[in-house]
Amino acid sequence: MKVIYENKVKAEGACVHEFEEEKILIIFGDNAPEELADYCYTVSVNPINGEIKPGQTFKVDDLELKITAVGWEAPETLKGLGHCTFKFNGASEPDQPGAICIEDHDLPNVKIGSVIQILE
Repeated sequence: MKVIYENKVKAEGACVHEFEEEKILIIFGDNAPEELADYCYTVSVNPINGEIKPGQTFKVDDLELKITAVGWEAPETLKGLGHCTFKFNGASEPDQPGAICIEDHDLPNVKIGSVIQILE
């Protein structure tokens, strides 16, 4: 499989678990605004190697799930800021331009050191 995007979780905000019920996972580069940092997993700002699109695989450690929708802004904020909102709701249309929707699933067990990938 071709790796479109890869990153490793460096830190965990104090409030990341507040989004468990909504099944939302937010990542942000080291430059996250102070008011958002507590709600995000911190990652490096890494390049994207290709286009992110529905049908590709979202992988966290050993868990692989299908991407169902990609907001038009998501690749830009991911590439420029390391920022993306992943929603595990199976939606065919994202409700936010910066969101990537993943098949309906419980929130993955993300921790410091977890590897996040988008594969084609």
